[in-house]
Amino acid sequence: MNSETSTDKRKFQRIFYNAQAELSNGESTWKCQIRDLSLKGCLLNFCEAWQGEIDSLYTLSFDLSNDISITMSVSVSHVIGDNAGFKCEHIDIESITALRRLVELNLGNSELLERDLASLAEYSKPDA
Repeated sequence: MNSETSTDKRKFQRIFYNAQAELSNGESTWKCQIRDLSLKGCLLNFCEAWQGEIDSLYTLSFDLSNDISITMSVSVSHVIGDNAGFKCEHIDIESITALRRLVELNLGNSELLERDLASLAEYSKPDA
């Protein structure tokens, strides 16, 4: 068995991306730093330990440029101190297009991106 396969079970390639972001749930808003992104989620860093509700849905927003922003609905997948992993639950077409382009440019490998997109399509199918 390949050790890389056994230690990393992620279906989506992550890119390291350090950017300011805002996470909200309608009642509260938190400033945070994006540490990494994939087509299916992100790792965020907060100024202090994460105190939000684990079972809530949040909106993550961040700007790629003055003209391009990404917004997605996310849920908490794990929390370790001041870092929290979030799973993308919904993303609009404009945001996924921008995110796809960002991932593509940072991966430098269109085959990896196509594999991620195929996994995303498979991951999004309802169970039969």
